[in-house]
Amino acid sequence: MKGALLDLRPLRHATFRRLWLGKTLSGFGGQFGGFAVVFYVWDQTHNPALVGLLGLVTAVPLVAVALLGSAFVDHVDRRRMAAGATWGLLATSLLMAVTAVTASPVGVMLALAAVHSALSALSAPALRAFVPLLLPPERLAAGLALNHLSFQLAMLLGPACAGVVVAFAGAPVCFVVDAASFGAALFGIAGLPRVTGTSSGGAGLRAVRDGIAFAVRTRPVAGALLADLCATLLAMPVALFPVVNQEKFGGSPTTLGLFLTAIGVGGAIASLLSGAATRLPRPGMVLLAGGLVWGGALALAGVVSTLPAVLTCLALAGAADTWAVVARGTVVQSSTPDAYLGRVAALEHVVGVAGPELGNLRAGLVASATSGGAALVIGGLTCLAGTAALAALSRPLRRATVLAPAAAGQPTP
Repeated sequence: MKGALLDLRPLRHATFRRLWLGKTLSGFGGQFGGFAVVFYVWDQTHNPALVGLLGLVTAVPLVAVALLGSAFVDHVDRRRMAAGATWGLLATSLLMAVTAVTASPVGVMLALAAVHSALSALSAPALRAFVPLLLPPERLAAGLALNHLSFQLAMLLGPACAGVVVAFAGAPVCFVVDAASFGAALFGIAGLPRVTGTSSGGAGLRAVRDGIAFAVRTRPVAGALLADLCATLLAMPVALFPVVNQEKFGGSPTTLGLFLTAIGVGGAIASLLSGAATRLPRPGMVLLAGGLVWGGALALAGVVSTLPAVLTCLALAGAADTWAVVARGTVVQSSTPDAYLGRVAALEHVVGVAGPELGNLRAGLVASATSGGAALVIGGLTCLAGTAALAALSRPLRRATVLAPAAAGQPTP
């Protein structure tokens, strides 16, 4: 049982511990800012279309800037790049607070949200590339599990706390909390080593092409990214929750909130028990198993009719997703040499953002032609089929092990 619990040994490494604490606090503060943006747009307009536009406004610059940033992330000092982007995020959050205080037009808030998303697309891959450099290979998976736990806790606790702050103090205070939390992120970044010009090739579009080519020819990396797309593109369920809630439970907002909470609770429990997965020698198999359980649980959620059964299926899906995300990061980062870490981290970031967005679009289209329950079943079964095919065809992914970054990078035939 002890071996199944969350592995805390990465926190013995002072630099990683400092970075993790900074990211955890800033991630929690980021939930305040994200909640306040949505609240401000709704409070000013009461227009659901404009609230929905936030997704597009943030997703497009995030994907575009992540790809553009990969043109030079392996050619500059990653610590300076992350610090500069984080200072920009802090300033943007303060400008959002000013916008909320002055009741400026919603277009101003949307523009600031786009800038905020673009800056995040620069900082996140740069910081992600540090993890395999700060930890020994045998603790990489445990370090990624700790990162995912902080994300899960922020998702579970942040919005509820932000709602209380908005109710009693107003949205501007949430933006100030968000800005202050970036101070913790800067504290973590300040302790990082300088990593400058790890790539021998030139920067620019050629660097982007080289990064994509590396990911395609390195079979464990390509397989891990495809496994993630099988789970998100083929079976992302969030857009179906309002439809399923209306079909099965009468459309109660309280019930709808339980859907996402169930996934979050399952993910948090899986994070606390992640030692059972991170100590296994083949993270590729963990990734594939997680994809199969994710697809099967979502398909079953579309079939069962009682609320406890649906929530149980969603919690199981959330747990499987957590282990799969940790395993994916372990495979990708341990299979990538330092010269490509920034670019591959940016590509992983794009897949992690674009896959769910497109998956929700696919789910909505299927539901409009069938029903919410049928769309859940179709998505889950499609995910099962795609993941099973990938498991059968990608032997390098099945056999992927944790390698030191310096030893990684030889394309797997």
